Amino acid sequence: MRDRTAATFDAVHPSQHAPTPRTSCSPILVRSSTSARPTHVHRPRRRIIAATGSGPTPMPDTAPAVLASAQHGDAQRAELAARMLRAAPSAGVHACAVPGLSLIRADAPSAPLPCVYQPSLCMVVQGRKESVLGGEHFHYDPLHYLVVSMTVPVVARVTEASRAKPYLCLRVDVDTAAIADLATRIPPPTAGQAESANGTALCLARTDAPLLDAMLRLVRLLDAPEEAPILAPLALREIHYRAMTGDLGARLRALCHVDGTAHRIARAIELLSTRYDQHLSIDELARAAHMSPSALHQRFKAATRMTPLQFQKQLRLQEARRLMLSDAVDATTAAHRVGYESASQFSREYRRLFGAPPRRDIETARSGLAAPAATPPLRTG
Repeated sequence: MRDRTAATFDAVHPSQHAPTPRTSCSPILVRSSTSARPTHVHRPRRRIIAATGSGPTPMPDTAPAVLASAQHGDAQRAELAARMLRAAPSAGVHACAVPGLSLIRADAPSAPLPCVYQPSLCMVVQGRKESVLGGEHFHYDPLHYLVVSMTVPVVARVTEASRAKPYLCLRVDVDTAAIADLATRIPPPTAGQAESANGTALCLARTDAPLLDAMLRLVRLLDAPEEAPILAPLALREIHYRAMTGDLGARLRALCHVDGTAHRIARAIELLSTRYDQHLSIDELARAAHMSPSALHQRFKAATRMTPLQFQKQLRLQEARRLMLSDAVDATTAAHRVGYESASQFSREYRRLFGAPPRRDIETARSGLAAPAATPPLRTG
């Protein structure tokens, strides 16, 4: 991240921030209360992902060490924020001299906007953000980072940011070659971690001290361009190592298991991403994933919270919006380029996803009332 931008970066209702972490962390699913309420009021239940932990409360004699660790983390984040503000002086997604690293800044909260997240690690340094995947809400902040294990369309919004204290996020692209190599050098995941490997494409974990330290050393290299070519690959490798040895390591490791479910779903997603403008049957996708059509449909929906057809539709609409914003093509041309045969069908589905007809949405985005989705163009093949 779906860093998968300042409005769709990468890439929360403010009253529902993630709870304060304790000594260990694992993502849990929190459901809305179903306590008694007036029968004439309908309140749909929402699924919210938050990072919490469980564990013994530190004994009084450990308090100084805990306080020192917290202060050290605060100092590291303060340095990260200062360096990012220099490297990203305006809102938006900023590429930098370190390949695979992007700096993301937003100076104000944003409206929910659909976007496409690519496999990445997203660490918030300042502010808060919410990403929604198929009804599940992922809230992340300076204490929790987001892992995007496969390409997926999401709806995202920055929920805490201001000009005085902007939203700042570091996005590191997932390097599957590094993960494959590290997987042969580190112990296998525990049984509990292995069971979580086939979960959703988005997941949260606590930002621990070693990972924060590795990120800081990587960002420091932005001010040492002569050292970056040598040291940046080492820092990026350590970041992957820290993520793989953490709570979500099994999710990343699963991407490299050729016969694993996650890897097979990723192959189907790759085919949809490269041929989003063409008709693809479920049988063709199943052959590419080496799965039966029924198994692919079930596993695909479990990972992305949508069917393959819904997934392809969102990719088409995202690319059409990018074409209208970046290439200044009209709605009819954009619709045909992404595979729609009916302009009226395109307009209906576009409005359903983005909340306004194509022309009005693009005019609003260009006027600055809503920032356009900064997603890269999809590949055609």
